[in-house]
This record gives sequence, structure tokens and C-alpha cells, in this order.
Amino acid sequence: MHSTRKLLSVGHSYVVNLNRRLVNEIARLGQDNWEVTAVAPSFMYGDLRPIHLETNPNEICRLQAVPVYFSKHVHILTYGWQLKEIMQQNWDLVHCWEEPYIFSGGQIAWWTPENTPLVYSSFQNKSKQYPPPFNWIEQYAMSRATGWITGGQTVVETLKHRTGYSLPMRLIPFGVDIEHFYPCIDAQHQIRRFLNWQEQGTPVIGFLGRFVPEKGLDLFMRVLDSLQTPWRALFVGNGPMESSLQRWAKRYPEEVRICTDIKHSEVTQYLNAMDILVAPSQTVSNWREQFGRMLIEAFACGVPVIGSDSGEIPYVIQDAGLVVDEKDDASWVTAISGLLNSPSRRQELAQKGLERAHTLYTWSSVAKQHLQFFTELLDNKN
Repeated sequence: MHSTRKLLSVGHSYVVNLNRRLVNEIARLGQDNWEVTAVAPSFMYGDLRPIHLETNPNEICRLQAVPVYFSKHVHILTYGWQLKEIMQQNWDLVHCWEEPYIFSGGQIAWWTPENTPLVYSSFQNKSKQYPPPFNWIEQYAMSRATGWITGGQTVVETLKHRTGYSLPMRLIPFGVDIEHFYPCIDAQHQIRRFLNWQEQGTPVIGFLGRFVPEKGLDLFMRVLDSLQTPWRALFVGNGPMESSLQRWAKRYPEEVRICTDIKHSEVTQYLNAMDILVAPSQTVSNWREQFGRMLIEAFACGVPVIGSDSGEIPYVIQDAGLVVDEKDDASWVTAISGLLNSPSRRQELAQKGLERAHTLYTWSSVAKQHLQFFTELLDNKN
């Protein structure tokens, strides 16, 4: 009789219930061979709002809460001593959903027992020279690692030649919950009524994400100003640019709606209210789009997408949407006008996006690839 393997996965993002879909899917798929435990913060301040650990009675994986400190700044976020105690409990493999150059990534390397394989998930797709102590943390963490996983081709290109990263590696994308994100005409009508819009009529162009300059809001506002074709625009998110967005929106009282404080569980309804989703992300000195989760959520809802060529976006979209030069306003006007004026082209891209979500980005596919990689690493160790 084979023994069950014990997997420990640690990540500050696990404070949000939906962010634990991966570990729960790994637990479901591997239930005959794996026992899965996730460690999450009991509370953290988060980017946009304070978050107490969201629990779910139907979870398959075991969930352990530990305190974290300095959680307003993820680079110096640190886990409490309780994590060290958990990590001493004879794990077969430790999976760290923290970047290897930040304090918490270093802590997990320090506390992982010497003979226990350690795998990092990294999404760093800009080549950076970290100042001390972050450069030392990264070197130490990767010297302790057995392998690493990334969700993006641009991450592979950035990290594969970097010192410490010549370990076994697997490119596995993010997943999307296709039981939660799916096309729903009722949701479309309901949200449009809620926004005091006609249910049918002028197509709605949507933006979903943080209201920050690097997400391309300035370009999007300029492009909307330039469109000759009638449009409506729905902005879902929040962030420091909200006040400038509200000022701009005053010019378009009938056409523009701005929705803040929307929970992640409600996003699917707002996506369904859109006829097109745009992701006009802009590369800046210290950031380019690392994945673009809103793209695969739109795919799953059957919403056609137009994205910029920043970072990972072209690899995520491929032929299932339109990719436009991030700095070329005129090309954006052309791309958006083209889709606004062609319901059949929108339908064609919606279908391609749906197929892409269901083939590549389901959580079961993503979890299966993680399990295969973990199993390979353990089999090679033995």
C-alpha cells in the first residue's frame, strides 16, 4: 500500500477564499495520493482593503491561519512563528506562493527542513537588480529551492538566465473557475438595469482592474473621447485614479458607469454586462503586465477582449482576441470601433475565448499540471 504524500502550500493571497481554488483542486484531484494543507494569513491589510481570512466550510484542503506582520507592504510582509512550527511537521513538499526575493519568501526557505523539496511560484517578468537585503534573500531562497513554477512566458524569458533559476521549471497558467465565470444573459440584463441603462442597445466597453496609471486608464479615456461610433463604458475596480476618472466621466453622464467596491464573487455579473473587455496595460520602468487574470475571466464569460502588447497579455490572448500596440492611440480607436460595429466579429472572438478558457485555463487542468510537476520532483529525489 502506497503512503500518502503531504503537501504544504503557503501564500498571503490565500487570505481570499477564491485564491485557494488551486490548492483545493489539487486536494480534489490528488485525494488518493496527497494530503494538502494551505497556510494563509489570519488578517492582512491588502492592496485595496483590510481582509480577515475568508473561510469556506466546503474546502477540501486543510486550512491553517497564522498571523502576518507589515502586510501593507508585501515586500516586507513576514509570517509569525506559528508558521515555523507548522513547517517542521514532516512535509513531502513545500510550495511557496511568495516571490523568492521578498521577506516572506526568504522566511519560508529558512524554515523549510533541509531535505524537504521547496518549490516557488514566481511572476517576476521584469529583470531587476534588487538592493540589499532583497538580492541576498533571492540568492538564498533559490539556493534552497528544488524547482519553480511560473504562469507566464515573459517570466521564463526574464528569469531563466538569472543566477539560481537553472532548476527544474514548469510554465503553468493561472486558472479560472468556469462554474463561476460563464456567459449569462440574465446577469447582463440585471446589471444593466441596476446601472440605469437600457438592457439592449449601444454596446458596452468594459474595464476591470485597479484604477492606476499602468493599467492604461489615460489611454482608454483618450480613445473613448476619439470614438465616432456610439459607445457605453463600464469601469469596475478601484484605486488612486478614481477621482480623475470621475471628473472625466462627468462629460458622459449617460454613457459612463464607474463601479467600485465590487467583490470578486460579483465580478462575473459585471463582466456579463460588457460586450467588449479592454486591457490597455502600459509598461512602466518597474512593471509590465504579469498575466491579466481579467482576460481569462472575460474569456470564460464569452466576452471578446482587446489587450495591449504589454508583458504577458499577447501570450494569454493569442488568436482569441485583439492585441494592440500599447502606445498607439489610433490603433486602439480602430480596434474598438471595428468591434463596436461588428456583432459577428464579437461573436466569433467570444467563441474563441470560451474555447480557450475551457481548454487551457480550467482549475482542474492547472491543478493537474502542478501535481505532475510535484510528483516528478519527488520521484527524481527518490
